[in-house]
Amino acid sequence: MNTTDLKSIEGFEELLAAPEPGTIRTAYCSDLLSDVMGHAPADSVLVTVQAHKNTVAVANLAGVRALVLCNGRAFPDDALEAARRAELAVFATADSQFIASCRIYEALGRPLSDLAAAR
Repeated sequence: MNTTDLKSIEGFEELLAAPEPGTIRTAYCSDLLSDVMGHAPADSVLVTVQAHKNTVAVANLAGVRALVLCNGRAFPDDALEAARRAELAVFATADSQFIASCRIYEALGRPLSDLAAAR
């Protein structure tokens, strides 16, 4: 899956496309930026409600390819500009982080039985 595929997920609105489609291998869900910095895998999509420039900076540092902002959060213009400079795709959804993560997992074509191995 790549970053452009995220826009086809039900309820996801593309706020910013990445200049080049990046590979998405998994998703990471967290609002604690130090946790994201230490644990988010490269080539992932970050599912969060943290809508600010620091989120973009941490995602970029971790090698995250896209952000999904949940619960209808707005993404400020300065954060969107930071994401553009970092070449991150940004999406928004009214869904909770749980539902958004499930939608991404399903879009990745992963069976739920894989979750036990993901620990």
